[in-house]
Amino acid sequence: MSTAAENFRPSPRVTVMFSHSDRHYEPLDPLEVRYEADGLDDEPPRAVEHSVLWFTEGKGEEDLGVHFFERLVAPERLPPAAPMGQFSCRLPRSPLSYEGVVVKIRWCVRVRFFFESGRDYVSEHEFTVGQLPPAHPLTANP
Repeated sequence: MSTAAENFRPSPRVTVMFSHSDRHYEPLDPLEVRYEADGLDDEPPRAVEHSVLWFTEGKGEEDLGVHFFERLVAPERLPPAAPMGQFSCRLPRSPLSYEGVVVKIRWCVRVRFFFESGRDYVSEHEFTVGQLPPAHPLTANP
């Protein structure tokens, strides 16, 4: 009989390095990303996906748009010690990052590892596109 401690596997740690250290980009800028993962122990990933996407947060239905996606199925390129990856894409004209009162638009890089055991691990790293000022709630005039 196995115990919970025997079945526990620590989560990997993914470090993402953006080509802009402030993580701020303008529409149509090239986005260059490098990443590495630690803490995979002896479980080699069988695949990794990296993507660039935007999503909404707030009231109502949440939307999601995938701008860039790539899946690598190459265990020999993903050693368990410290898999490293990189990719690049040109950002679109829209949507721009937005800090609204009711809805927010967020951009992120997502790195997802798939393991031989069937488990997976997802890591998201936010960045901004554009320079829209944050919205402020309307106040009633007395």
